[in-house]
Amino acid sequence: MKGGHADLRAFLADLERAGDLARIAVPVDPRLEIAEIAGRVVRSDGPALLFERPIGSRFPVAANLFGSMRRIEIALGRPPEAVGEELARLVERLQPPSLGALWRSRRTLRRLLAARTRPVGRAPSQEVEAPVDLSALPVITSWPRDAGPFLTFPLVLTIDPATGRRNLGVYRMQVMGKDRTGMHWQIAKGGSFHHHEAERSGRAMPVAVAVGADPCLMLAAVTPLPENIDELAFAGFLRGRPTRIARGAVVPIDVPAQAEFVLEGEVLPGEREVEGPFGDHFGHYSHAAPFPVFRVRRISHRRDAVYVASVVGRPPQEDRAMGDAAQLMLLPLLRLIHPEVRDLWAYYQAGFHGLAVAAVAQRYGKEAVKAALGLLGAGQMALAKCLVMVDGGVDVRDFRAVLRAIAANFDPAHDFLLLPRTPFDTLDFSSMTPNLGSKMVLDATSDGGAPAAPEPPRGMDVGALDPRVRGARLLEGTLLCVVASHADARPLLDALVARGDLGGVRIVAVVSEDVDLSDDEALLWGLFTRFDPARDVVFAGVEVRGAWTACRGRMGIDATFKPGFPDPVVMDPDVVLRVDERWGELFPGGRQAGLPP
Repeated sequence: MKGGHADLRAFLADLERAGDLARIAVPVDPRLEIAEIAGRVVRSDGPALLFERPIGSRFPVAANLFGSMRRIEIALGRPPEAVGEELARLVERLQPPSLGALWRSRRTLRRLLAARTRPVGRAPSQEVEAPVDLSALPVITSWPRDAGPFLTFPLVLTIDPATGRRNLGVYRMQVMGKDRTGMHWQIAKGGSFHHHEAERSGRAMPVAVAVGADPCLMLAAVTPLPENIDELAFAGFLRGRPTRIARGAVVPIDVPAQAEFVLEGEVLPGEREVEGPFGDHFGHYSHAAPFPVFRVRRISHRRDAVYVASVVGRPPQEDRAMGDAAQLMLLPLLRLIHPEVRDLWAYYQAGFHGLAVAAVAQRYGKEAVKAALGLLGAGQMALAKCLVMVDGGVDVRDFRAVLRAIAANFDPAHDFLLLPRTPFDTLDFSSMTPNLGSKMVLDATSDGGAPAAPEPPRGMDVGALDPRVRGARLLEGTLLCVVASHADARPLLDALVARGDLGGVRIVAVVSEDVDLSDDEALLWGLFTRFDPARDVVFAGVEVRGAWTACRGRMGIDATFKPGFPDPVVMDPDVVLRVDERWGELFPGGRQAGLPP
């Protein structure tokens, strides 16, 4: 694994040598066609893609760069978990510091010395100054009901007006005209904090946006680093060489010197335009809403620049591997703060924030709850909706193992915690209130709080539960998933959680008819993206004593599609048919192994 690529084209060349890049030489439409092709390739664990002739633009489009863990390992030069382990070992060795510890850590220290930026006089990203016309770029439209083309992998650079600290993040940008885009600054994001500070003081905020860069810089931008950690410096650590920067031409911001494109401009205080809808990683269209506007003052690019796009939508998409890699990188560092946490995993099937599971080695009663509260106050984990705590030996990445822990140890009277009116992922629509929702913690550790689970009755006919049930599946004897209409969901839930003939079933969930119960991935998506705990979770009984509420018996979840929810993303059938017909032309001779027919 090489790693340490100086720029995007070095990474593409490395992928091509590894047989993990497919060049598509025929014209392809950036409107929907590129997204449909990229989505199919991701689902088949296929290669990165280089669309050499996008219709309407002279710039090639690279897509699916990070759609597999093997390409992320090529980008980093090692498995992502090795990054966090190296940093964690350094911290442990240097407590207390000694000459021996410094010598043993010399390789890591060399990488830390690279965790900085290096100014250069001439930058390839500023070689060509282009007319300010975003329509010249092959900006893709991913889904039929998107509000228009969106920059889906922009590296957005901002400066905190109060402290001067830099932030690099990825925020979608809807093209609203030749010289302006939306700026989808979500809750709890660094760019949003900077904009809030600038707007509070009534000042325009300079912004620079890079599109296409070396892979370590792109991965650093999507990694949820602690606030005030410089992503450009972290990219230097990942790469083993400092990040080269150049002063912006019209904004006082240093820009990546090796980027493919650089957009410079500003966001004016108080200016908003309606942005969206847009198909996002929860698998639905996000609601249209007012967001800040980025006014582009200058566009520059490398000679023969390559535009980079990424497709998000119903999982799995490219963000699966990127999100998993970020988790693997950060977990060893998380253990330094929470030594009781053995493992932590957020499920891509649930949009990452919908479901997370933590394995804890408890040293005293209910330490798992203490750990849960700490995790829910840390960085992007603060946006998690459902957090399940299990014993240290449980495989948190195996949902069936998690269900077995729930069956053995979860008793809502002792082990259920509801946190209403908390910060919520901006893209999570399930609470019906932007940025505000609820969270729940299920303590499924074996601390002696839960009684032994009864066995489910042998031969239970889940298909004959109730005439309102249109389909059913029992998982690990503890999670009963049924399909029903939204109108029937709540009365059906009340009836099922109260039944005495369901044995060890701890949880009953009602999902909508578009959820394929036979597909585990679809089931997790349909279940964890469509409920808000405070509104949609019920129990067989609830006892209130003062301010304390004890939930008793079986838990029910109404995860049906509700009035007011945005529609799920579905590709235009005509586009699907067109890509079907062109598949042999796109990949002649079937030369790319692993691609679907």
